[in-house]
Amino acid sequence: MSQTARLLIDTQCTLGEGPLWHPGRQELFFFDIKEDTLYAANAAGEITNQWLFNEVVAAAAIVDDNTLVLAAETGLKGFDITMGGIAPIVGIEASNGETRTNDSRVHPSGAFWIGTMGKNEETPIGAVYHYRDGTLSTLKSNISIPNATCFSPDGTIAYWSDTPTRQIMQCATDPATGMPIGEWTLFADVSDHRGSPDGAVVDSEGYLWNARWGGNCVVRHAPDGSIDRIVELPVSQVTCPAFGGAELKTMFITTANTGLSPEQRANEPHAGSVFAIDVDVAGQAETPIKL
Repeated sequence: MSQTARLLIDTQCTLGEGPLWHPGRQELFFFDIKEDTLYAANAAGEITNQWLFNEVVAAAAIVDDNTLVLAAETGLKGFDITMGGIAPIVGIEASNGETRTNDSRVHPSGAFWIGTMGKNEETPIGAVYHYRDGTLSTLKSNISIPNATCFSPDGTIAYWSDTPTRQIMQCATDPATGMPIGEWTLFADVSDHRGSPDGAVVDSEGYLWNARWGGNCVVRHAPDGSIDRIVELPVSQVTCPAFGGAELKTMFITTANTGLSPEQRANEPHAGSVFAIDVDVAGQAETPIKL
């Protein structure tokens, strides 16, 4: 089964990432990582606000209707949506000028899994962290590009990928704490398919939707790792999906135009924009972070 997403917001981000639907505000938040910018938009695709920061911001977690936690270059920071104020929560590689945050998501327990990576995108100096109830723990190290962080609806399975491996891995997790309790095993090897695994999200039926960097698509994987359906996009660098809208049946998809040649940009005039598609299955509402 194949469908095609429509253009929703013609932002043309350098590196659009981290889409997050806020059900209390009925707004989509998303980032342009290379431009240190956070956007907010409504379901119709109208930009309602944007903020420029003095460091990389890559992902967010919901606290309440007025507050987010940002996964910023130097650590987690509380962000007042209304006033624009920032408050440090915990440092993460704050003294390491060679790394930044990347793909991150909240587990159903309220634990925030945060990925970091080298700014040169080549050296494996990144890590994956677990933050919950005031405690920061390291889960993985020597990572190149952490991506596809997402969780089963009951919180018993975590999914994750180091993008250059072109493999999506899975691990059993404690549903009460979000901590891994088993070994990482292969969920899906995409090396013989289209592109490399980027951001991912799990729907209410437990199927994983994975954006494919360089693959012009989002792929829905069944719980056994097999391909269930494909959503096509008219741009190559697809970065992350998120469910939103009143019934959580709209999939919003961020993309990027970084590194594209002038010829590629001409062939992909909306690269870096946000796309959307209505689907027949609901996503999961994002769990608020447990601070």
